Amino acid sequence: MLNIHPLRVLAEVARTGSYTAAAKALGYTQPAVSYQMRGLERAVGVPLAVRVGRTVQLTAAGRRLAVHADSVLAAIRAVENEFETLAAHSADVVRLSAIQSACVAVVPGAMAKLRREQPDIEVTLHQAACPESYRLLRSGEIDLALMCDLDISDEEQTIVPDAQMLRLPLLTDRRCVLLPADHALAARPALALEDLADERWILETGRKRFLSKCAKAGFEPQVTATTDDQTTIHNLVASGVGIAMMDGLGLEPQYEPQLAIRPLSDWPRRRVYALLWPDMIRVPAVSMLLRVLRKAVDERLSTTGFNQWLGRAA
Repeated sequence: MLNIHPLRVLAEVARTGSYTAAAKALGYTQPAVSYQMRGLERAVGVPLAVRVGRTVQLTAAGRRLAVHADSVLAAIRAVENEFETLAAHSADVVRLSAIQSACVAVVPGAMAKLRREQPDIEVTLHQAACPESYRLLRSGEIDLALMCDLDISDEEQTIVPDAQMLRLPLLTDRRCVLLPADHALAARPALALEDLADERWILETGRKRFLSKCAKAGFEPQVTATTDDQTTIHNLVASGVGIAMMDGLGLEPQYEPQLAIRPLSDWPRRRVYALLWPDMIRVPAVSMLLRVLRKAVDERLSTTGFNQWLGRAA
């Protein structure tokens, strides 16, 4: 296998026309250049240069290899330049992917704190469901993912993260039902799924688990609208189009007065956590973002009216 150092020597010999000049340009001794050239000739199996008086003339093979050497060295210089630039800036950029409710409830507060404490850190934010965030994390396209799972048996888990990844619990939350404020069921402190068998539903596109739970409860939900936008869901429920379900983390402290929000008693709590490769915790910008995320979660947990929906992670 060819070594990069002899190729650099060959390129310089081709440029200067002598071992002595190549040695001076590279900061080598002339014998060191001769040694590198002899080693390169042994590696390729053909003569690369011949002496002509006080100069050196490359053979046809030498000229051909010198052209390749120039291309290889140019590519290496391009890589070096790219990563020098990356090293100069990447320490201050964190690539974050997060579930929608975390984007709504946790990330804004965390980024506001980050801006006050470390204004030079840039966060590139990608909202994605857990499978997409996990794929991005495994491929190295993001540095940190905010994800969730349910406190249920392993066979129902959507994702089982790589055991080598670092999982940092943030909070738990409850699944809630959104009703019009004047709905007959709004007077109850909590609701079970079978209480809602006759309702019309506004559902998100990801509904497989919900439909399975409804089937176990003995009914098939009547779907009147489908949307993944939380603001649209709120407005549709407030307008009396139907009822909906939403995770407690995504609910605002001052929600619309036209809505009643009640926890779903027979739905398992969801666990929200940060996931990253262990080495990333040593990157100062990533560590700082995790710290402010925890602060934002603590503030969220202490907000009046949310203790019934959110809980501290174990």
